[in-house]
Amino acid sequence: MFVAGCDLFSLDDLNSGLTEAEVVEGLKEALNVGTDTAVAQGSSLNGFFLNPEIKIPFPEEVSIVKTVVESVPGGSLLVDEFVTQLNRAAEDAAEKATPIFKDAILNITFTDAFNILNGADTAATSYLRTNTFSALYDAFKPDIETSLTNVGAQGAWEAVVNVYNAVPFTDPVSADLADYTTNKGLKGLFVLVGNEEVKIRN
Repeated sequence: MFVAGCDLFSLDDLNSGLTEAEVVEGLKEALNVGTDTAVAQGSSLNGFFLNPEIKIPFPEEVSIVKTVVESVPGGSLLVDEFVTQLNRAAEDAAEKATPIFKDAILNITFTDAFNILNGADTAATSYLRTNTFSALYDAFKPDIETSLTNVGAQGAWEAVVNVYNAVPFTDPVSADLADYTTNKGLKGLFVLVGNEEVKIRN
């Protein structure tokens, strides 16, 4: 069951006077509200950084870099700054999702609505992920690449890697920060969308 404005919409409403079109429009309205809320949360200052559910961590695949750098005087501050800036980049990019979500919601058919309304608690979120992830990635990554430079994350990463690569007997490390941050940012955004969907259904 979805909340749209003050009304409740479910497929049972087809048997109580609402047309298919009205049910679909009610669902679309609810999803627009839910995605707008999720994007507003993610794009706010500290929307990622202070939310442990979606905070972007130091890249796990190069955690040895973190361990080595933190063992160097001042290294922990470098790591903390780097993680902060990754999250800032995701926060900056999050608002790009709004028109992409609205496009996908606009194209929901009655069949889509039927499957969503009869699906799991996050069926609409799954629908949006399937139909928007590629477009979101393409929209987010260039902005994140720019943000990683503008907010200092790229510089912070270079500082971290330079410290690590200066340690004897270590293999040089490189990482695609924009790809990592984009994927983590989108994962977090869909967590927020899913949370809003659960609230809407209940």
